[in-house]
Amino acid sequence: MADAPPVLPPLGYGAANVGNLYRELTDDAAWAVLEAAWDAGIRYYDTAPHYGLGLSERRLGAFLATRPRNEFVLSTKVGRLLRPNPEGAGTLDLANDFAVPADLRREWDFSADGIRRSVDESLQRLGLDRVDIVYLHDPERHDLTVALDSGLAGAIALREEGVVSAIGVGSMDTAALQAAVDTGALDLLMIAGRYTLLEQPAASGVLPACAKHSTGVVLASVFNSGVLAKDELAADARYEYGPVPSAIRTRYQALARICHAHGVRVPAAALQFGLRNELVRSVIVGAASPQQITESAAAMATPIPDALWDELAEQGLLG
Repeated sequence: MADAPPVLPPLGYGAANVGNLYRELTDDAAWAVLEAAWDAGIRYYDTAPHYGLGLSERRLGAFLATRPRNEFVLSTKVGRLLRPNPEGAGTLDLANDFAVPADLRREWDFSADGIRRSVDESLQRLGLDRVDIVYLHDPERHDLTVALDSGLAGAIALREEGVVSAIGVGSMDTAALQAAVDTGALDLLMIAGRYTLLEQPAASGVLPACAKHSTGVVLASVFNSGVLAKDELAADARYEYGPVPSAIRTRYQALARICHAHGVRVPAAALQFGLRNELVRSVIVGAASPQQITESAAAMATPIPDALWDELAEQGLLG
């Protein structure tokens, strides 16, 4: 029998950066980031085979092996298997934004057997005896129908056998998120960048469906590619892997003006926005340095007056 779904803390760490997202981190630097997260009280950690072709899982697992297993919650993702890639010898995986040797390749597999193999292989890389949660990762990028049929059946089987305690789907595509939660089979839905202080497209359909099916929500990418990570929007800021559109820039400026008027930093409002919804169980943040972790933990603890949220709503900035 499956265990009860784990209780998630408000703030979690998304471990893409320790998989060398965008730039290389040494093993020592990655360890320092994870240590800072633990010292900041973070007890939920999310990773994926996709992150650094397994490097994130290996580094995170090595760190967590030094901590009591009953003191943290761990999730990884399924849908991409890692296989040898001789053609990638001597190159880096920069096409996928990871500064790691491309000696492995990602192979889509949302079959029930593929889901089980993915978890088994993740456990080997992690060096741990279990993960608590598995998410089907970006299923719409391959075949959403297959993922929500055989892939979800495979995840359900793992939950029923007690291999994992909870299952979910993670995506930044609202249509995929809607279809996933409408199955009624999920414990959790990881919404990436679609329910944030900046924009809330998931509010109109996805979140009501989560309420209907008693599906908890985990929010990722709450800074919208870094747009909300600072109190001023840099000229070279990025949004969705490209330049910031003028409409987004205008919206940011309106948000920032109201935040500053209430003495609240934009990152603090961005981190705490989602948790105002009772469906949201946790907010996942990334960090490539101990300082970023410390800043996020402090921002999460910053008191925010109700008047700020009231004014944002009055100005039509909250969905």
